[in-house]
Amino acid sequence: MSHAFPQPLDAYQVPRFAGLPTFMRLPAFEDPAQVQIALLGIPWDGGTTNRAGARHGPREVRNMSSLIRRVHPVTGLSPYDAVRVGDLGDAPVNPIDLLDALKRIEGFLASIHAAGAVPLSVGGDHLVTLPVFRAIARQRPIGMVHFDAHSDTNDRYFGDNPYTHGTPFRRAVEEGLLDPKRTVQIGIRGSLASASDTDFAEQVGIRIITMEEFADIGVEATLREARRIVGNEPTYVSFDVDVLDPAFAPGTGTPEIGGMTTLQAQQLIRGLRGLNLIGADVVEVAPPFDVGGCTALVGATMLFELLCIVAESVADRALQTPK
Repeated sequence: MSHAFPQPLDAYQVPRFAGLPTFMRLPAFEDPAQVQIALLGIPWDGGTTNRAGARHGPREVRNMSSLIRRVHPVTGLSPYDAVRVGDLGDAPVNPIDLLDALKRIEGFLASIHAAGAVPLSVGGDHLVTLPVFRAIARQRPIGMVHFDAHSDTNDRYFGDNPYTHGTPFRRAVEEGLLDPKRTVQIGIRGSLASASDTDFAEQVGIRIITMEEFADIGVEATLREARRIVGNEPTYVSFDVDVLDPAFAPGTGTPEIGGMTTLQAQQLIRGLRGLNLIGADVVEVAPPFDVGGCTALVGATMLFELLCIVAESVADRALQTPK
């Protein structure tokens, strides 16, 4: 059967364990102008302060994404039939120079953005989202739906270091890349280093839905609140796998017990259909701490969930754009 858009390898023709590993077994591209959604890896964890290993996340998520089939089981969406999707490879990184790594990642994402493609990234630690924002949000600040156990709005670590995986969204707000009043953080929990850890987020207007509040109000009420906050303006979705209970995602650098289930996370992502989505990421998959590849499979599955809703958003915008 011929297709207008790039398609995953057919598992009935090429076994899942065969062929070059790419995200969702899609064709690999070098030119972002050839795709509408660019799947890419950011294999860097130079912002990690304790358990490193997320630099290996993209490779293992690619491997486990061979288990993901074509059609969403609930919505019936097939992203590969709606838009052109391809694997753009990995962003260039520098494992021994943090500032240079951020510049390299930003440059790679800027080329994707300039070509008109929407980035869907796999990290890497959560600091990698900052150079993504620098590449796609220079024109105006964007909104965000953020799934995480941690707010990642801390200030300085180890003296005067402003760049770690605990600081990206504070820096993004300060740089005018992220609109705090259009930002919602879901699943925040765990012990704090200081009672003031979330003061900045609350003071600038970020809506924090703690895990305790989520447990009280449930999926639907959380979605209503998230959709109210981000509205119809451009929005990014960032999914840190440590939002999940470590029973479901042990392979991550900063696990926190008492998290949500994989099904709850899937329901939340599915409930973001119809938003004006301009990018997304899955971060903090750390294979050295994984068990049987289950966290990498979680990463691949959440990547597919995000791909489905982003593809629908991209296709809707294409229909609305005058030719």
